[in-house]
Amino acid sequence: MSYTGLAIIYIIIWWVIFFAILPIDVNRSKPIKIEGEDPGSPENPKMLKKFLYCTGITTIIFIIIYLLMKFEYLNLRNIIT
Repeated sequence: MSYTGLAIIYIIIWWVIFFAILPIDVNRSKPIKIEGEDPGSPENPKMLKKFLYCTGITTIIFIIIYLLMKFEYLNLRNIIT
């Protein structure tokens, strides 16, 4: 598989994992209510922490998928035919 294909697979896995872990560890109770702001939005969404976790989990999953494809345990062309 080309580098472009590998990059696309990594990005797709990253976004799926990111949206899966986005609601984790969110505290929605706010001490100060601001008019015009959504009352359910988190005060501190901890985006950097989620970004790092997402990148780590995606890297592990991507390495597993890459190794399965390299040693031909996962070959989509043979599965389709």
